[in-house]
Amino acid sequence: MTDSASRYLANLLEVRTGQQLVASRSWRIETALKPLIRDHDFGTLDKLMAALMAGRDPGLADAVVEALLNNETFFFRDRAVFQLLESEALERLRVARASARRLRIWCAGCSTGQEAYSLAMMFAEASARWAGWTIDIFGTDISADAIARAREGIFSQFEIQRGLPVQAMMRWFDQDGQNWRAKRDLVRRMRFRQQNLLDGDPATVKHDVILCRNVLLYFSGERRRAVFNALAAAVAPDGYLMLGAGETVIGQTDAFASDPDLRGLYRPAGLQDVRAA
Repeated sequence: MTDSASRYLANLLEVRTGQQLVASRSWRIETALKPLIRDHDFGTLDKLMAALMAGRDPGLADAVVEALLNNETFFFRDRAVFQLLESEALERLRVARASARRLRIWCAGCSTGQEAYSLAMMFAEASARWAGWTIDIFGTDISADAIARAREGIFSQFEIQRGLPVQAMMRWFDQDGQNWRAKRDLVRRMRFRQQNLLDGDPATVKHDVILCRNVLLYFSGERRRAVFNALAAAVAPDGYLMLGAGETVIGQTDAFASDPDLRGLYRPAGLQDVRAA
């Protein structure tokens, strides 16, 4: 692929999604676009790029961007922080929200939904603890294909085995041919919507917990700060933010600060200021 084609592709992805086509992702370009090359009978990556740069087929640009998005995810990813969320953060919120008996959780950049399904199973397995509560689990992702799959709740054998204990698999999923389909009771606990993270959260209510994991890695520093500001505007004043294991707010934003007691979780900076006072 020529340098001009590489720059065109990188610019297309960043304009559409905010994500950068960094060197660590360049190796997978041809692999990601191979199905498009085959389905459109281009024969080679260069021919696909020529058609893309000609700009005569807007649908091709949409398909290329969709193919380049990284939808890597799995159930209970980084299990230790999920356990911390369940045992500590959610317990604090359960006390703080005892009168309203409602929690709102947003999975931003949820990909094909395994993260949201992990939360839904977490609450379902602790049904006695959360009896009488309304638990809203809301997932968004820029990928239309990923959101469609999240809504279906159908996972391959490979996907179902990644991070999911056998007991949970048997309890919450039914085998469907070569795949596994989430039971209706699990699916009904979640809502999914296609949404660009750079557009912020259109909801008028605040979220008690926001998970935005392994998404900001692909943004420039400027866009990363903009997303952090949007997340800060969307989280409750005493809420929590969970990032990916390789992500941090340190040196990235003043909108959040590390929770001194819960390593791996972050709180709105204003809450830290109140505590300090």
